[in-house]
Amino acid sequence: MKKTDLNLKNILFGLFLALLIIPTTRQFIQVQLHKGLALFSPGVENETDRAVIANYNWVLTDLNNEPYNFRQAEKKVTLVSFWATWCPPCIAELPSMQKLHNDYKDKIEFVFISNEKQQVVSAFLRKNNYTFNVYKPSQASSNPLFEVRSIPRNFLIDKNGNVVIDKSGAANWNSEKVRRTIDGLLDN
Repeated sequence: MKKTDLNLKNILFGLFLALLIIPTTRQFIQVQLHKGLALFSPGVENETDRAVIANYNWVLTDLNNEPYNFRQAEKKVTLVSFWATWCPPCIAELPSMQKLHNDYKDKIEFVFISNEKQQVVSAFLRKNNYTFNVYKPSQASSNPLFEVRSIPRNFLIDKNGNVVIDKSGAANWNSEKVRRTIDGLLDN
């Protein structure tokens, strides 16, 4: 009986590894694993540890090749999200970002940033019914905080440029905790 159990476990483990090797099933499995991780809200930074955005001079371009100067976000509550269409943790958290965007798009500034080609991003947005604007940097940011090395990386910034949330990896951005944090920032 033990040998049968061991063989069954080996077969299941081998099947799981084989599924991870196949590109079409690999991404699905990775996204599902990250969705489990994205059930948790991002943590709020301690007030004494918060980085400050001192320079808002940064030019981006939207999917219609229209310029967007990050200065438009100055003195506003802003959510900056670095992501990509091929990134499983990004894909896992984007539904929660869309829900947050649906309710707060007229209250806070959303700046979704991807370095991918316009056609790739546009197709991904259409396929998933995402309605947020996506930008590509036209120039490097003069702010070292925005020189991200891994994605997703998200920043919630208050009206004074303080980074209230700095989260790498998938998270639930539509949580009550995030909504309470944003509502508090809007009231100040």
